[in-house]
Amino acid sequence: MKSLIKRYLAVLYESLLMLALALTLTAIYYMLFGDASHGWKRSGLQLLVWASMGAYFVRCWTVTGQTLASQTWKLKVVNQQGQLLNWQQASLRYLVASVLLLPVGLTLWWAMLDRDQQFLHDRLLGSRIVWV
Repeated sequence: MKSLIKRYLAVLYESLLMLALALTLTAIYYMLFGDASHGWKRSGLQLLVWASMGAYFVRCWTVTGQTLASQTWKLKVVNQQGQLLNWQQASLRYLVASVLLLPVGLTLWWAMLDRDQQFLHDRLLGSRIVWV
């Protein structure tokens, strides 16, 4: 259970970092394009924020296996062979995790039921979070 709590704390920390990124990008987008509360501007902002977060995660997972939050909590993402993810694996991990977060954080709830306390997207893709 200690491992799961540590993972959830890392998710909470990561969420705060992503909130800061989203707010910064939204402010810049608003200055450039004006109100983005509807239409193509809203879709453009959502895509920008999602893609920017994806670029951050993919880069971190492929270079060190750790985001800022996982460095703090001494966690690392690796593949089944214990190696860093390549960019295709990392991109797919981000895409699947994004989709599985939409239905009420399904991937986070899954970790409570998983025998190794892995998130659902890691179980499906063969990646895993390990202690550093």
